[in-house]
Amino acid sequence: MIRHLLKINDVPRSELGQLLLRAKELKDNKIRNNALEGKTVIMIFEKASTRTRVSFDIAIEQLGGHSVFMTPAESQLGRSEPLEDTAQVLSRYADALVVRTFGQDKVRTLADCGSVPVINALTDRYHPCQVLSDMLTIYERTPDLEKVHVAWVGDGNNMAHSWINAAIYFPFYLTMAFPKGYEPDHDILSRALSMGAKINLSYDPAEAVKGAHYVNTDVFASMGQEEEQKKRELAFADYQVNEKLLEHADPDCKIMHCLPAHRGEEVTAEVLDGPRSIIFDQAENRLHMQKAILEWAVNGIEVDYDAVEKLLGPVQAVPHMHTIE
Repeated sequence: MIRHLLKINDVPRSELGQLLLRAKELKDNKIRNNALEGKTVIMIFEKASTRTRVSFDIAIEQLGGHSVFMTPAESQLGRSEPLEDTAQVLSRYADALVVRTFGQDKVRTLADCGSVPVINALTDRYHPCQVLSDMLTIYERTPDLEKVHVAWVGDGNNMAHSWINAAIYFPFYLTMAFPKGYEPDHDILSRALSMGAKINLSYDPAEAVKGAHYVNTDVFASMGQEEEQKKRELAFADYQVNEKLLEHADPDCKIMHCLPAHRGEEVTAEVLDGPRSIIFDQAENRLHMQKAILEWAVNGIEVDYDAVEKLLGPVQAVPHMHTIE
């Protein structure tokens, strides 16, 4: 079966745990290998990027592969050529596709109609590579994930959706606070809760961060929502991550942000640039996790079940769900 990463749920739980262990191994041992020797990865980015573009490009190089980068100006993605045809053509040229776009339907079509792995580098619905990298950042500090409390404060966006999906497979406790009208997708949340995820939602950010070890946020208006900026600034005014809010969190809590950040909006500069911030470790870990993801997608991964069960608990405790979205 072709291994796609369109959302976290696409990866069997045992392999997901092994991805986390492998990413840490790659980082700790500064591993560069030939896992992608003779392989080509096409990167199609309809949304601008700094960290995602550079980290994937370098990851491919450090694995001995070759990358081809395409922007909307350099492709016909979904315009004059049907996306189904594009998928078939690119599959004959490359060994994997890394796609950063707007609609989840685009990565789904590329996966369904092509014959090579498709990795979601961000859509409006999910951001799996970022959240898996963030899990690596947490795991480095707190190896016992059952003792971890992660708080999300802000928008019910693609990052929130991927944190919800991660809570299905990793045994941390997730609390989330959103303004009314900006909650995460009901189906995504309901599915996670039905599968045993430990998630609590609130409209009160102080309640969400109470006792949290990791406090996470994102911009109020993501790419494509620029026209809503003023409206969102008003709606999210009480959801800024600042020193007052963090008085409710664990005294040793760490601050997370997927970047780019708007200092003074969703988070203060004092917090983001302070000693509790681990944002640049998050950014670095994009490289290491994406190397693990590329190895897995192109070549598969050997699971050390004893190590994974130590990390996640019994690997059969949560069924694998490959759902179409």
